Amino acid sequence: MPEGWRWDRTLFQGSAVHYVQGRLPYAPGLGESLAGALGLDGRGRLLDVGCGPGIVTLPLARFFTEAVGLDPDEDMLAEAARRAAGDGVANAHWVAARAEDLPAGLGEFRTVTFAQSFHWTERERVAAAVLGMLEPGGTLVHIADLKDPPPATAPLPLPAPPYALIGELVRHYLGPVRRAGQGVLVHGTPGGEDAVFAGAGFAPAGRQVVPAGQVAIRTVDALVAWAFSRSDSAPHLFGDRLPEFERDLRALLGARAPDGRFAEHIPPTEIRMWRKGRCTHRAASADR
Repeated sequence: MPEGWRWDRTLFQGSAVHYVQGRLPYAPGLGESLAGALGLDGRGRLLDVGCGPGIVTLPLARFFTEAVGLDPDEDMLAEAARRAAGDGVANAHWVAARAEDLPAGLGEFRTVTFAQSFHWTERERVAAAVLGMLEPGGTLVHIADLKDPPPATAPLPLPAPPYALIGELVRHYLGPVRRAGQGVLVHGTPGGEDAVFAGAGFAPAGRQVVPAGQVAIRTVDALVAWAFSRSDSAPHLFGDRLPEFERDLRALLGARAPDGRFAEHIPPTEIRMWRKGRCTHRAASADR
């Protein structure tokens, strides 16, 4: 868990309704790439930890008998259930719990995914719990935007979103230290997931980068939703100044793009995979 920070229920309070509109999608083909890498064939169970509104759970569900999305934010789960119904995904269900509550009586899984959620957890504890929940030969999968992607080869047809200026406006309202729930992230969120998974007893099972680069057109409404989908600028943090912040944010965006449209490239998606050994007893695996 981030140094000096403690989780609380307001981390993404008010963000669920903004998430899908505000966030860029993962690279097209993520599901097919993961299915090919792991040999998924419609059998077994998926657990998506920190599932939010089902961004990863729903497109992966078709590769499993059952998909379980777990998240502590009940508004996120309600949005996930609404989207599942709209998409006709009938084999997914949703559990309101923290990763630290695992195994939570959920049973055994073929695959457990963390899509940009693992850094919010008590990582060593959660990794150990997941190891015990995977079937022999099962896989833990860490999904994230590729850091430092190669530069795009084609120019954007519209101005890029002014993310740096949005950040300055957020800091003007909320202070210079990044907010997160009722606390702050003085040093940001931690990395080094590989060491944590190895320490828990997982073995590396490969890495894939799913290419992207498609141009996404972003409206002012989408960028306002992006700000409100984030933990460091979730709506509740602004209190009674929320209307004032949104007014200033829309003015900033309107000044940068009078027609209200921006463009950016969808980043590649990085998939890192970690395998549970065929021996189900951790100590026996360590002796090999």
